[in-house]
Amino acid sequence: MDSINRNQPEENHKDLMGTEAGKKIKALASKTNTCFLCSHIVTSQPVTVRPMSVQKVDEEGNFWFLSSNDSHKNQEIQMDNNVQLLFQGSAHSDFLSIYGSATISTDKAMIKELWEPILKTWFTEGIDDPRITVIKVETQQGYYWDNKHGDAIAFTKMAIGAALGKTLDDSIEGKLKV
Repeated sequence: MDSINRNQPEENHKDLMGTEAGKKIKALASKTNTCFLCSHIVTSQPVTVRPMSVQKVDEEGNFWFLSSNDSHKNQEIQMDNNVQLLFQGSAHSDFLSIYGSATISTDKAMIKELWEPILKTWFTEGIDDPRITVIKVETQQGYYWDNKHGDAIAFTKMAIGAALGKTLDDSIEGKLKV
């Protein structure tokens, strides 16, 4: 455990498994609905990172995105389907790192479920644009950093800790395995 964590007077580490992990993933990812999708991660080349809008996340920790079949990310996923998703919900909490495997499909029912009118900005032919693909990321493992009681209490604890010269915060972190 990190040295800073040893100075905490209360529990600040909790690994989550199964349904509990899936619910935590959904809750944290839903706070922002955007993330950085990292692909090209197990090669000896630099990691490729781009912002993505999450169209759907379920309680099993699966994520869905819409993407263009001619995009670099689709090409990279076809070569290596290992991806990492990085989320930041606020300045002080709701951090999430997901490692998983991505698959690409042209499932019309799923495209219809995920479609939003604003997506016509990128898919100019609308919901029937032949370039639309669905990327599904199945979580294999993850890690989260959050606070236990909300930003206001976390800030108050930090302020009191600073005044007393003690490590007091409201943080909680742990591994996620669905």
